[in-house]
Amino acid sequence: MPKHSLDKDTKKALLDARNLVEANAKDDGNEAETRARIRHIFGTIMGYDRFKHITAEYEIHGAGNTVYCDIAIQVSHEEPSKPDMLVEVKRVNIDLAPKHIRQVASYAIDIGCEWILLTNSKDWKLYHIAYGKPPQTKLIESWNLLNDNTLVLAKKFEIISYKNVRKQGLDTIWARQNVLTISNMLKAILAEESIKLYQRRLKTTGIPISPEDIVGSLRHLLNEAALSEMDKIRISLPAKQKGAKTSKAVKSKPTLIEQEAEAILAEKQPNDQGS
Repeated sequence: MPKHSLDKDTKKALLDARNLVEANAKDDGNEAETRARIRHIFGTIMGYDRFKHITAEYEIHGAGNTVYCDIAIQVSHEEPSKPDMLVEVKRVNIDLAPKHIRQVASYAIDIGCEWILLTNSKDWKLYHIAYGKPPQTKLIESWNLLNDNTLVLAKKFEIISYKNVRKQGLDTIWARQNVLTISNMLKAILAEESIKLYQRRLKTTGIPISPEDIVGSLRHLLNEAALSEMDKIRISLPAKQKGAKTSKAVKSKPTLIEQEAEAILAEKQPNDQGS
């Protein structure tokens, strides 16, 4: 798909879908009316055969009574195939909530389906279920048909399109998500060769920067979740070169963390003295 432009047919399909959903929202359409428009979107924008690939009121035979998922998307019907994605539909003017995702996730877990979509036709949320102990549900993508521009919408709907699902593109997206975890990214950022690169780049400032300074500065940039992951990572700092001379000024220079601590203490001193 082009990065900076859309073909006329795709743009028209997106704008037509937007008009359908806006009209339904204005009329406060019920769930059945919302579902009909979503099935239309799966056919016109995402390329599914509405009779072959889309099943309404899909039966889920779990541990208890039989339940019904609003829509099941299934590209292949060869045995023992199962739906590629389960879709839970809420009425157009109902806000999507955590209880809704728990509902469709329970359906998916019962049949071993990894991908679930929650939508009210305006908001679309795509989730993946990782089957650990317990299973973990993770938001992968989200978009709004009424507010996002058509280029964004085309890209998002392409993710769950017939063409992408058929070529197992969802598996590729999940594999990429697993590679680009906080832990893996921190390991790459804090690798010895990375720290050496930072030193070479910062050397142009004329200020001696130690590996410890770099790690301290990176820690200062991270959010709470990343800091928690960083504490689990073993960091190998570059070894100091033998025979390298270190000036007294460099030896006595406090690290960036020490400088920040001294600044905080200095700000607090007047209050401490007055208490």
